[in-house]
Amino acid sequence: MEENKNLEIQEGIASGIDEIDINENVKSGFLDYAMSVIVSRALPDVRDGFKPVHRRIIYAMSESGYTPEKAHVKSAKIVGEVMGKYHPHGDSAIYDALVRLAQDFSMRYTLIDGHGNFGNLDGDGAAASRYTEARLGKLSAYLVKDIKENTVDFVDNYDGSEKEPTVLPSRLPNLLINGSNGIAVGMSTNIPPHNLGEVIDGVVAVANNPAITPFEIMQNYIKGPDFPTRGTILGKSGIKKAYETGQGSITIRGKAEIVEKNNGRSSIIISEIPYMVNKSNLVAKIGSLADDKLLSGVSRVDDESSEKNGIKIVVELTKDAVPEVVLNNLYKQTQLQTNFSVQSIAIVDGAPKLLNIVEMLKCYLDFQIEVIERRTNFRLKKAEARKHILEGLILASENIDNVVEIIKTSSTDDEAEARLIETYSLSEEQVNAILAMTLRKLVKMEGLNLIKEKEDIIKNIAELNYILESREHLQEVVVKELVEIKEKLADPRRTTIDDNEIDVDDEDLIAEEEIVIALTNSGYIKRMPTDTFQVQNRGGKGLKGMSTHDDDDVYLMVKSKTHTDVMFFTNLGKVYRLRGHRVPEGSRTSKGIPVTNFLNLDENEKVISVLSIDYRPGLNLFFTTVQGICKRVDLDEFRLIRQDGKKAITIKEDDELLSVKLTDGNAYIAIAASNGKMVKFHESDVRVMGRSAAGVKGMDLSDDEYTLSCATSNEGDKVLVITSNGYGKMSDIDDYRLTSRGSKGVKTISLNDKKGNLASMKIVKGDEDLLAITKQGIVIRVSLEQIKVAGRATQGVKIINIKEGDSLSSITILPHEEKNIEELQGNSNIEG
Repeated sequence: MEENKNLEIQEGIASGIDEIDINENVKSGFLDYAMSVIVSRALPDVRDGFKPVHRRIIYAMSESGYTPEKAHVKSAKIVGEVMGKYHPHGDSAIYDALVRLAQDFSMRYTLIDGHGNFGNLDGDGAAASRYTEARLGKLSAYLVKDIKENTVDFVDNYDGSEKEPTVLPSRLPNLLINGSNGIAVGMSTNIPPHNLGEVIDGVVAVANNPAITPFEIMQNYIKGPDFPTRGTILGKSGIKKAYETGQGSITIRGKAEIVEKNNGRSSIIISEIPYMVNKSNLVAKIGSLADDKLLSGVSRVDDESSEKNGIKIVVELTKDAVPEVVLNNLYKQTQLQTNFSVQSIAIVDGAPKLLNIVEMLKCYLDFQIEVIERRTNFRLKKAEARKHILEGLILASENIDNVVEIIKTSSTDDEAEARLIETYSLSEEQVNAILAMTLRKLVKMEGLNLIKEKEDIIKNIAELNYILESREHLQEVVVKELVEIKEKLADPRRTTIDDNEIDVDDEDLIAEEEIVIALTNSGYIKRMPTDTFQVQNRGGKGLKGMSTHDDDDVYLMVKSKTHTDVMFFTNLGKVYRLRGHRVPEGSRTSKGIPVTNFLNLDENEKVISVLSIDYRPGLNLFFTTVQGICKRVDLDEFRLIRQDGKKAITIKEDDELLSVKLTDGNAYIAIAASNGKMVKFHESDVRVMGRSAAGVKGMDLSDDEYTLSCATSNEGDKVLVITSNGYGKMSDIDDYRLTSRGSKGVKTISLNDKKGNLASMKIVKGDEDLLAITKQGIVIRVSLEQIKVAGRATQGVKIINIKEGDSLSSITILPHEEKNIEELQGNSNIEG
């Protein structure tokens, strides 16, 4: 009996056991785990750019009312609510995610407004959640905007006690503006942050042209990543590959400046570091390399950074160190230059996908169209329901006496409801609204208000139906609202992009030397060493300085250096920038190559001014137009200049830009005109304006008059004027009385047919050399010490012999050169 019972039990157990293949079981179990990690933990959704933990933090804070206008609350309270309602994982994981959303060095646009210690660039962690406080940042309001209008799906939370969104409406393109990084199973993502204004421009561009290419996006809209820690991206090749394929490597370099000290030594000041670089580790690495003699030329390194003044790492150099070489080694051996590996993988339709820039923008655009469609349907149903109620209220208002009588003579609410439905064919919703009316609703004005409200709702319903008619109409709403967001929230780029893609080793191989850049009227450009043109005696015929076409002539020449930035300003008010050594070198007699090979000039655009720029604080650019209009702009406005140029001044239709000068705020401005007169006023008479401003009147001119030259007192204390036939003179600047801005000016030189018209005016020190060039390309270099200092209204002396049919084109001022060309060639009247 007992044996039979045991057999029955064993048979029952045995019947519940199934044989399986352990290989298949492990494989399927691992794949389930991998997909769970990929979709539900490590990778962001392409629509709102969030992983589940970040989405739950933002939603929980929004639901709890921890909004920007409210007071901060303890982070521990937020973590508890997120963990208890939506995210059943460790509190440390939730708090770490919350902290990152509040770090302005991690997020390009912070989504949490943190109060307290939330960590720093030195790698120090945030204080415990019981000490810090937080609330939603201003941008987070756009992430949950319209979430109550059925714009996204909701699902049960982990225990079915709450509902949570599967995705946030994300009225901001969060995936691109803040980027994302995460390691899943068998894949990872690393998407860099971008500039909000540029990304919105990219979304609009995709909406207007679905066939747009990643390269067109990069060229015209999204220039490249924009990191919160600033820095400089070297070249565009990495950006191009990342945008076209979803994968690429972008080189980021911190900002470092070489500063010469009074004791003959130099130091390197680092004010920006690459994204995600630990500042403390960087300082320690520089120190250890110097101690181990692996980085020569460094005597000490100090971190003088502060919350008020930002990053400041001071690398002190030894007396015999070559600063450029040390800086080059810093880029090579430390994280002052790093590579950001782009891996643009996000969850699309529930599965991970590698995306290029256009695909990411299209996914976001499609999602926003869906959000607007669902919101519009929600509002339409709400408006139609309200219209239905209003129709009942208006009917009751028009028959108020009878309605009141029915209600008064009814024994119960149900009876009154039934009688009203039967009498006026009303719906149950309409009757309930009528029965809920207060006595004040019976006044005549309330009846008129109901009619007005119904008319407004009918118009609103028509607008909503129009939006729902087509995808194009929905897209119009998306674009309109995105542009409005851009106008409110967009900010300038922080990360600059070096279009030239210069390798430091290559630049160090180029000698640091002074150069002269020459440009012809037809747009041919070249650079030459300044010693190409040796000094001649006054009255010499000059050397052939540049070959030109028969219908061409040399327009301007300027002094610079091979390692210095050179700005090119055009007649249309735009500015372009090149490093000095990137201007092609030419021989003394070569004609150069077209400037359009290097600058993206428009058809009628011409370079009119070239400046060698030293970026120092407190400097301004002073603009003068042909019609005598002036403007002053802070030089910092021009630190970032795109390859296709930048607008420098708004020019009127009948005017052109004449001159641009570098000033320090304390200079006198001198403007000379075709009538032979000059005005002199203090630059402070022209206030500092924005780039797009048009300017103010600098000189009063008649209809047939125009300005020729502009100079500043920073250039010297003597005024040099020269005529079209080669006559000139110098006068003390004090001989010219101070006039007010906008006056007619005073006489500069006595003119006649022999001397020609006034051709140019410069302010000089008097110990320099004058480099003059004629329209036929003849150049002469003369020491200004040979030119007599005379009174303001005197006639002047012959400076250069100009052949018949030729005339002066331009002049530039160079440091004095002691060598005399007569010593080299035995003839002061040599002609090229």
